Amino acid sequence: MSLDITRGGLLVTLAIFGVIVYELRTVLDFVGVELPIIPYMAAVFGLAGAAIWFVTLKGGWRTDPDGDDSA
Repeated sequence: MSLDITRGGLLVTLAIFGVIVYELRTVLDFVGVELPIIPYMAAVFGLAGAAIWFVTLKGGWRTDPDGDDSA
């Protein structure tokens, strides 16, 4: 199975995931469970680094879309 990933798609996915996790942290803070922000930020940057490493390991970014004929 081949996975075709673009930079924009990866960045949007990481942004959505980061916002969801941050909102869960906010809800937990409202309930009374306080979590520090530094481990959260480290985890998000670690996830971004791991995703970029994975894409590079699998062959890099897609730079030329298939089937897009220029005029």
